Amino acid sequence: MRTLEEKLGYHFHDPTLLQQALTHSSYANEAQDPKSCNERLEFLGDSVLSVIVSDYIYRHYETPEGELTKLRASLVCEQSLFDFAKQLNLGAYIRLGKGELHNKGNERPSILSDAFEAVLAAVYLDGGMEPAKKLVLRFVKEDLADREKIEFKDYKTELQEVIQKNPEERLEYVLVKETGPDHNKEFTVEIRLNSNVIATGVGKSKKAAEQAAAQQALQLMGL
Repeated sequence: MRTLEEKLGYHFHDPTLLQQALTHSSYANEAQDPKSCNERLEFLGDSVLSVIVSDYIYRHYETPEGELTKLRASLVCEQSLFDFAKQLNLGAYIRLGKGELHNKGNERPSILSDAFEAVLAAVYLDGGMEPAKKLVLRFVKEDLADREKIEFKDYKTELQEVIQKNPEERLEYVLVKETGPDHNKEFTVEIRLNSNVIATGVGKSKKAAEQAAAQQALQLMGL
């Protein structure tokens, strides 16, 4: 827990809050203590996250309400929260039931993104809005900085909406190449639809490369 606190940049006065935030329902049910799971914290964290992100983009971006809504949606979507959780290595700390652990639930986007929201709620309850805001903006500011000249066009979200119309389709972003020195790297990402490569993107960050690939995929689809 101390290692995770260091990654979070926050020390808990009540460590049980962090423990609950990292307790998946599968673990709580096996322990016959369903109230100890992180679902209620996840519910609160979702709202705290929305308020913090909404406040930040409202203050820093002079753009119409519709564009702000799209931008916020792209920042708080499951994929973004999954990325944030991976940066904290939350999967190593989540308590899972035996079945979920066997099925690698600690790598599943839905479980990790929910855990991030739960941890955020735990920070909020333990220390108030300021440390929660500090935690969220640490990731959000980096995410926004990665959107190289994309302005507010979120091609990944647009592509996901297209693919979701066919539930059997499986979309995956795969990093295939990383070149250049640390201060000037270039990333190449492939988009694979049901394991078939449908587009490739290049950028100065993984996120930018993913967005470029998604843009190319949409263009190839005539969208």
